[in-house]
Amino acid sequence: MVLQPHRPEQITLLAEVDDSAKKILTPEACQFLAILHRSFEPTRRELLFKRQLRQRRWDAGETPDFLPETKVVRDDPHWRGAPPAPGLVDRRVEITGPTDRKMVVNALNSDVRCYMADFEDSSTPTWSNMIQGQINLYDAIRRQVDFKIGEKEYKLRTDRPLPTLLARTRGWHLTEGHFLVDGQPMSGALFDFGLYFFHNAKELVSRGAGPYFYLPKMESHLEARLWNDVFNAAQDFIGMPRGTIRGTVLIETITAVFEMDEIIYELRDHIGGLNCGRWDYIFTFVKIFRNRPDMILPDRGDVTMTVPFMEAYVKLLVSTCHRRGVHAMGGMAAVIPIKNDDEANAKAMASVRADKLREVLAGHDGTWVAHPALASLAREVFDEYMPTANQIHVRTPDVEKITAGDLLNPQVPGKITLDGVKKNIHISLVYSEAWLRGIGCSPINFLMEDAATAEVSRSQLWQWVRHGVSTVEGIPLTKEYMLSLLDEETKGLISKAPAGNKFQRTAEYLAKQITGEDYTNFLTELFYEDVTTKKSSKSSRL
Repeated sequence: MVLQPHRPEQITLLAEVDDSAKKILTPEACQFLAILHRSFEPTRRELLFKRQLRQRRWDAGETPDFLPETKVVRDDPHWRGAPPAPGLVDRRVEITGPTDRKMVVNALNSDVRCYMADFEDSSTPTWSNMIQGQINLYDAIRRQVDFKIGEKEYKLRTDRPLPTLLARTRGWHLTEGHFLVDGQPMSGALFDFGLYFFHNAKELVSRGAGPYFYLPKMESHLEARLWNDVFNAAQDFIGMPRGTIRGTVLIETITAVFEMDEIIYELRDHIGGLNCGRWDYIFTFVKIFRNRPDMILPDRGDVTMTVPFMEAYVKLLVSTCHRRGVHAMGGMAAVIPIKNDDEANAKAMASVRADKLREVLAGHDGTWVAHPALASLAREVFDEYMPTANQIHVRTPDVEKITAGDLLNPQVPGKITLDGVKKNIHISLVYSEAWLRGIGCSPINFLMEDAATAEVSRSQLWQWVRHGVSTVEGIPLTKEYMLSLLDEETKGLISKAPAGNKFQRTAEYLAKQITGEDYTNFLTELFYEDVTTKKSSKSSRL
């Protein structure tokens, strides 16, 4: 499909556009997307190249550290981020999940303060998922999202205000292959942001909130500066006061933790807070140090939030946020209630309670849950220990004691076990196979897994093979042995799966990613072409 506004044949849509999508993909909205692309794509590409240069330094033995050139920003005690925006003062419990219509209704009906509608790690970026997600949020904001499946009705509750909505875009590294501007695929982040903002910003403000976002996978304050420039341009374009947009940044990369003051500073008029993205944080620890035999971590299950480098990360994040007057959000409770096993369920709920207690006592102003049934449990903990709307006023002065060495300490109590190896293979296969079928959020062993946990799993396998690690049982993790385990697990899963499954295709991808040889930066980039449904540009027209 080719739009023909003032620059004919410069916007090409390689996808079908049905009647429901036309209210989202209007000529005006597409032109707004084109403006964003032309304005910011060169900078995005430059920043992605800087990521590559950094990785070369880590591979050469250098380690991340606090930036000397921005020391003045970190040391200045006077500047603050923007105060909490309407609907974001009390964020004690937020639910997260994909943007399918059922999830949207269930999340907005949950007993939570906010709902993070996710276009990123819990959504496979098929064209259908991305566009239908935009439609669902458009309808939900206008209270027009009710629907039926058979005899079951899904309706937004009317007995109390709905949770504040935040949208998580894709990261800077991903593109939207179905939408081309001047022959180039558009940034997935700008595509997600642009459509949501263009259609909903003024409507959200009229309803007492605003266009609020979660910003994932950032690796530097310069990437935050790019987002701030995008926000200013977008607000100016529609005549909205600057500072209306708010962005909560996920600190889920090792490099970003060294630039938290700077990230808040760059976004200071638009900042909504920082969030502990725990699984991606562990993933990037393995990822950037994958060629370092002195930085190997044990089984994923042993890398808890209380190990030294994770505890240092939390303390620094909370202290930095509160010193700058913004929210410090906790991490995900990924547990799913276990039916028909009261004892196992009680144990699982106790672990969630302990995790939320740790977060609120550490000073977090709110936390995440993946399932509505966990909302009341998390809320009870925060209600008991955080009677105020937030605890931004709480200061933790011992942050000055946290060093680069604390943040990069690989000494984690635990072992590399055969069971841990098999679990990593299982999670990598099961999650990735579902992703290839268009499902980005998968229940596995009573945990709601997303792309981050699959990334940790395959990266650990890669690193263990790369450095010739043996399990505690004395089994050398060679390429041949890892491939034999992958083959065994694949055959077992195929034998139990329905026809049409993609386990064999998934195993073909993973065979090159867990043997210490090829390593792609993100599985989602590796898989992306497999889930696109590109059509001829003549296949549909708006």
